Amino acid sequence: MSSLESKFKEAIWIAKTLFDRNKATGSSANLSFLHEGHIYITGSGTCFGTLTAEDFSVTTMDGEHVSGIKPSKELPLHKTLYEKSKSIQAVLHTHSFYSTLWSCLKHKNEKDIVPNYTPYLRMKVGTIGLIPYGNPGSQQLFDFFAERIHDSDGYILQNHGPVIGDKDLMSAFHCLEELEESTRIAWELRNEKNALLID
Repeated sequence: MSSLESKFKEAIWIAKTLFDRNKATGSSANLSFLHEGHIYITGSGTCFGTLTAEDFSVTTMDGEHVSGIKPSKELPLHKTLYEKSKSIQAVLHTHSFYSTLWSCLKHKNEKDIVPNYTPYLRMKVGTIGLIPYGNPGSQQLFDFFAERIHDSDGYILQNHGPVIGDKDLMSAFHCLEELEESTRIAWELRNEKNALLID
């Protein structure tokens, strides 16, 4: 099992990398990881560009605040993913540009909204479901997320951004990066008039 110190180090590196790549802006993103039966989640109002170990809140698996600063208001999204599967040990949520842009369009199959133009999203994540719109931090959003949690492998909140959970922070980071690249490709091809080789 990774030490808490190494998890903090990895989380801070991921946050800064996403911030530097313009995949997290201001104080809009949040991440979490599990350690010894507790959820370590970025605090309310923290910025991925300047994240430190002091910017994390510690809660129980039930969401009860144990120590540190006030947890992100989107803690229930993270908690729902941890309850979905014991294999999920880390969660990333950002407002990355292309994933959010793609979530603003209508999709026929809301359980799998990202086309398979390359094989890598399927290989790394699986299906990507659209979660209906609810105000950020609202019970309505949390309810929509809980209702659709078993329909897909990864998620994009409508008009909001992606939520990805995986076995550790770095795996979740790789999945988030692949999702953003896949939605960028999908956006660029959305009005393609020529027949695609793979539909």
